[in-house]
Amino acid sequence: MLELELAIDQPREKLLHLGSHVLTNQELISILLNTGTKTMNVMHLSNHLLSKVNSIHELRDLTLEELMSINGIGEKKAATILAVMELAKRMHTHTVHEQIKVTSPECVAKYLMEKMRYYPQEHFVVLLLNTKNIIFHEHTAFIGSLNASIIHPREIFREAVKRSAASLICVHNHPSGSPEPSYEDIEATKRLVECGQLFGIDVLDHIIIGDGTFVSLKESGVL
Repeated sequence: MLELELAIDQPREKLLHLGSHVLTNQELISILLNTGTKTMNVMHLSNHLLSKVNSIHELRDLTLEELMSINGIGEKKAATILAVMELAKRMHTHTVHEQIKVTSPECVAKYLMEKMRYYPQEHFVVLLLNTKNIIFHEHTAFIGSLNASIIHPREIFREAVKRSAASLICVHNHPSGSPEPSYEDIEATKRLVECGQLFGIDVLDHIIIGDGTFVSLKESGVL
């Protein structure tokens, strides 16, 4: 009995006996790192890594160079962390090859929420749809500052015209976490709708992503 308790004190054995859900962030990372260094055991190293970010979410934004600059994290460990982060992103997002049909703003929010909610800058994404309201192309039109994104209709509709889109949906994130639209968001949306009418491409919605929440300007009555 004592031997089992001692074994479960180790993160990997704890996972095997009790399940991954009971492990702390530090313990999960220690399993990824596998080994420590000459001066730090693996638990101390995982804690050292966590101390370099403000929250666990920020791990997903670390680059290879940033990870390798941390004492004790070499190329192999950094590559393992990056691979796991990428898998996590992919598990929470779809691809256009999955034939995503848009039937509501919730469909779009689900499609992009986990990808966009943690961006430190505003990203303006355009989803191009065919006549059946299926997303067939996605591109980031602009990356703005922390509190503003300059939207040029010509850049958005150039791609839509080139790819013969029947309609489009605009999506951008608010790094503040609040999805409430600004005056600029509303005015830019109205301008895009007017341009869409000239091109014969409907702007179906403009969705603003916050931290786990979203606002549809169509549902808000702006469109």
